[in-house]
Amino acid sequence: MSVWHGEKGRKHTGGLIKINRKKRKSELGSPPVHTRIEKEERKIARTKGGGIKVKTFQTQMVNVLDPSSRQIKKVKILDVLQNPANPQWVRRKIITKGTIIKTELGNARITSRPSQHGTVSAIILEKAK
Repeated sequence: MSVWHGEKGRKHTGGLIKINRKKRKSELGSPPVHTRIEKEERKIARTKGGGIKVKTFQTQMVNVLDPSSRQIKKVKILDVLQNPANPQWVRRKIITKGTIIKTELGNARITSRPSQHGTVSAIILEKAK
């Protein structure tokens, strides 16, 4: 199943428009990547213009920044606590930008886009005791 980002036959106001051509290869998209907490899995995708994009499908580790000491450590993700993008994704352990996760160092918020950047970066909210 493909994703199509072309003209759909409606204006943003809801009015009809006449489509004067067929679909184009340049208007193709890709299905969304829902990054989960499991064994590491990444894929490299070619983008329009010949660039590359690393998509993280599954990950177990996160690069966490401690703002007080300004140190970055690679730690294991233990659990997903909250996901503002979709509350249902907490049960499925899907991580997106803004997700609150539980790590070995404490609770952290994801600051990167794992499905677009290929890495998972976060900043500590509160340290574990």
